[in-house]
Amino acid sequence: MGYEAREEAFEGRAGSQASFAGAFPPAFPNSKSSVIRLEGLDCADCAAKLERTILAMSGVKDARVNFAAAKMKISHQIPLSEILKVIEKMGYRGREEGAPAAEEKISLWKSNKYYLSTLLSGLLLLIAVSLQILQMPESWVHASYLLAIVLGGYLPARAGLALLLTSWEADMNLLMILAASGAVAIGQLAEAAVVVFLFSLGNALQGYSMDKTRNSVRALMDLAPPEALVRRNGLEQVMPVESIVVGDIFIVRPGEKIAMDGVILKGSSALNEASITGESIPVDKGPGERVYAGTMNSWGALEVEVERLAEDNTINRIIAMIEEAEEQRAPSQQFVDRFARYYTPAVILAAILVALLPPLLFGQPGEKWFYEALAMLLVACPCALIISTPVAIVSAIGTAARNGVLVKGGVHLEEMGRIKVLAFDKTGTLTRGKPRITDIISSRGLDKNEVLRRAASLEARSEHPLAETVVEQARKLGLELAEVSNFRAMSGRGAAAEIGGKSCYVGNQRLFSEVGIAIQGQEELIAELEGAGKTLILLGDEKELLGIIALADELRENSREAIRQLKKKGIKKSIILSGDNERAARAMALSANVDEYQAGLLPEDKVQAVRALLEKYEKVAMVGDGVNDAPALA
Repeated sequence: MGYEAREEAFEGRAGSQASFAGAFPPAFPNSKSSVIRLEGLDCADCAAKLERTILAMSGVKDARVNFAAAKMKISHQIPLSEILKVIEKMGYRGREEGAPAAEEKISLWKSNKYYLSTLLSGLLLLIAVSLQILQMPESWVHASYLLAIVLGGYLPARAGLALLLTSWEADMNLLMILAASGAVAIGQLAEAAVVVFLFSLGNALQGYSMDKTRNSVRALMDLAPPEALVRRNGLEQVMPVESIVVGDIFIVRPGEKIAMDGVILKGSSALNEASITGESIPVDKGPGERVYAGTMNSWGALEVEVERLAEDNTINRIIAMIEEAEEQRAPSQQFVDRFARYYTPAVILAAILVALLPPLLFGQPGEKWFYEALAMLLVACPCALIISTPVAIVSAIGTAARNGVLVKGGVHLEEMGRIKVLAFDKTGTLTRGKPRITDIISSRGLDKNEVLRRAASLEARSEHPLAETVVEQARKLGLELAEVSNFRAMSGRGAAAEIGGKSCYVGNQRLFSEVGIAIQGQEELIAELEGAGKTLILLGDEKELLGIIALADELRENSREAIRQLKKKGIKKSIILSGDNERAARAMALSANVDEYQAGLLPEDKVQAVRALLEKYEKVAMVGDGVNDAPALA
């Protein structure tokens, strides 16, 4: 599929997902659809409970909580303020998306409500143990344990009681409080303090992990500049992107990022679109061609007509696709949600039966079985489950991070053991992500260094991104650049100048065709190099071709070995999903020994490709490094 065709396909498909709210089902009659940003949402079970509580409200027709994105989408007939009050009662904070947020920077302790309580509870637990070892007065030890229980258990107790009073549901927070209270009642203060501390630590670690994930997604919004130079009524003024409307004309200077999606009216340049398409080589663009927010302009000045509002630009559509993908829960996560919903009531019921049945049916001592029921609550509190998962996650994530791998969460760690197919982005993942000179072919008696020297002499005056690679290689080899005169840049084609009074041209085949420089005898070689996915720079004088410089994004040294090891460890199929052209993707698949490849993919195409693989193979992983990979990764 051609580059322009890919753009049109992306416009058609991604336009239906232009905003997060757009993915919400049609509103009920006389109802309003809203999106609420949530703060303090620390666990998936909490998110499920919050969703059910809001759904139970009169006047709320539908509600969905996206735990990963910390968002709630609702269809409602009652005022939004009433919903926000219920959210606040349950211990969370909410605001309508688009409403102004507090500008002040939130401190570490305020960003996660469990940090401070976990630290204080842990310190007091340590103090109590130390006092006990030092055989200090028992009252001091007991006081330290009790303070550790109160400080560490306050937040879970508030959350559990709020849920119980609001929606008559019992969760693990309530079970933890009952278990800790039972331990205190039977005189096991140390056990109660440990239970509370581990529970609080688990919540703090999970909150930290989710904050990192959410912040990484929100950071995508910084890729596009917050303002642009707009021409209105003949006047040029810098405006925030929120004030720019469809049809406005904005100016992009050399070296600036594109602020809005639009179509070029005047000017031409080479644009680095790797963040959107994954294509490693900058793309030459001119009037009538589309540009995307967040991509980088190189050497030319552009006038662009706005096609989409800021909230509907490419970056925001990518974020919307990520958040939509994050709503899809893995089967193991769904099991945990169901387990948490029924486990607590079952344990509480079992404890009541243990306390009542032996005395009533068998005449056993009531005090003894009441003690046993409290002991059962303590043992049944799933702290082993609650803390083992976060600790294992943190340990695994830490080990992976030290080896340069960032893992999104525990569900994904679990799923990694079942992977059958591994999909790779090409640019920057299997390759270096930067073009390098791979071949220099000379003719007419020139040696390779002379071809490079002449080409670099002209390219030193050019602002094209590939020119930097040529000049850098010449300087690395210590070649002295020639003096040039009458330099002329030819947009989208190359450049011309005089060296020693003789005309010299450097550029692509289009330039040589326009100037009339013959390339006879080299067609087969040129086709072979392009077939290997390489970009060619031709050098010639006014009569004939003097040399060819080939550039490509090279395979990383360890990519082939990594693919081999993955197959050895049970990966059945590997596939490249690339935004680059088909020649480059095919060449890289052959070089890296990857089984299959798909080329010319934009972000939405990669999502569809991953979905197709999931339907066929069930367990699929995606490896990527660019913004364009983010929706497929999610």
